[in-house]
Amino acid sequence: MSAAETVPATTETADPAVQTAEASAVEVAERHVREQLEKLAASSPRPNESQMLKAMTEAGFAEDDIEVSADITPTGLAVDAIEAAAPVDEQCIIGQVREGEVAMSVLPVLPGGNCFVGYGS
Repeated sequence: MSAAETVPATTETADPAVQTAEASAVEVAERHVREQLEKLAASSPRPNESQMLKAMTEAGFAEDDIEVSADITPTGLAVDAIEAAAPVDEQCIIGQVREGEVAMSVLPVLPGGNCFVGYGS
């Protein structure tokens, strides 16, 4: 997703007659991720890694920029929730699907450049 991508949003300004502003790239990305994850959660309340990856690419992220948590525990059980994240402007857009419900967070990118601790190690 392009860091420069913005969309119009309405906000109050010093002049009430002029109510235009632009949403930040982070806000735009968060909205796109939420939309895709809500579609996914509606059709698959307990998605797997590949479904989460697909939803994030459909939200506009390059596959190489996406981090997805495991969908199976070390003991072979299905996880209760699965998360996916991608960086935008030094922030991580993090989406979680648990039992068909979507939760979103925006947190700073970790010093190593990842969104998840230990990802890729």
